[in-house]
Amino acid sequence: MLKQAFDQVLSHGREGWYDAARRPALLGLLRLLEDREYQFVTATPATHARVVKRPDRQAAGNLRDVLGWGLAFARDVIDPEMFDALKAAGAIEPVSADRWMPTLRVSRVGPRLFLHSAYPTTQADAVFLGPDSYRFARWIAEQVKPGARTVLDYGAGAGVGGISAASALAEAQLTLADINPKALFLASINAEQAGITHDTVEAREPKAIERQFDLIVTHPPFMIDTDRRAYRDGGDLYGARLSLDWVVQGVGLLTPGGRLVLHTGASIVGGRDVLLEELRRCLPQRGLTMRYVELDPDIFSEDLDQPGYEDVERIAAIGLMIERDVAR
Repeated sequence: MLKQAFDQVLSHGREGWYDAARRPALLGLLRLLEDREYQFVTATPATHARVVKRPDRQAAGNLRDVLGWGLAFARDVIDPEMFDALKAAGAIEPVSADRWMPTLRVSRVGPRLFLHSAYPTTQADAVFLGPDSYRFARWIAEQVKPGARTVLDYGAGAGVGGISAASALAEAQLTLADINPKALFLASINAEQAGITHDTVEAREPKAIERQFDLIVTHPPFMIDTDRRAYRDGGDLYGARLSLDWVVQGVGLLTPGGRLVLHTGASIVGGRDVLLEELRRCLPQRGLTMRYVELDPDIFSEDLDQPGYEDVERIAAIGLMIERDVAR
């Protein structure tokens, strides 16, 4: 079922959601937002839903309400220069004669702006950015390998991980890889805006990338998702399957002395961390050094009411660093 969902994503992307002609306009939009010191931090979908239900949030009153909270807006809420930039980029669409809706969100992670999907992220090929992205960026800052020259961000999404890593390195070449063409399109624009030298690769799994890297960063989907959305569904093992598979495959792409940095979520069942148990079982016992840290003991608690989580006590945010020995 997970493969079928991925195939649907790839088919949808190839139907042409994006147009290369939009790229200059989207870059221009990001630059205009930077000039205006735009700020927005993305909350969880549950928090977002609560905020936009408030009586005073039924229509946008400013730019943050449009590009952050995703509210409908009247034409006169946005000044002409910004409105023209949004329209040229395809970042807004009309919903009536005098009301418009955003098609994208823009959020700031650290010093950089990122394009990603508008709320709600219900589409199978949504490009997600949220609180996990901020934890991921902080974990990368702690674990980035000094001197790394080649960086892979697998499952790049909006590109937060790879851009954060490459920005901390001198002369790094970043490869953004994802199964989702829409993600690669937006991540590449985000990387260009950040001044990062990069290329993109459409790949179903890490082992499909026939290169080696000094640094791999990855943030797999880790939820049990009955809708099989590619950015969210982590597969079996209570959502840990992709995290396990991407790590096991990823270590095979490391150069000697290379480092893999992962952020994910792990279900705790009967006091057991199912991801940690499987990593210990599947990874080689020699040649690798592993650091595994519980970054937050309890995230996405609202999802414990969903099917598949009946045995799960909590979902923990996990940081993993694996370094390959220099001697092979």
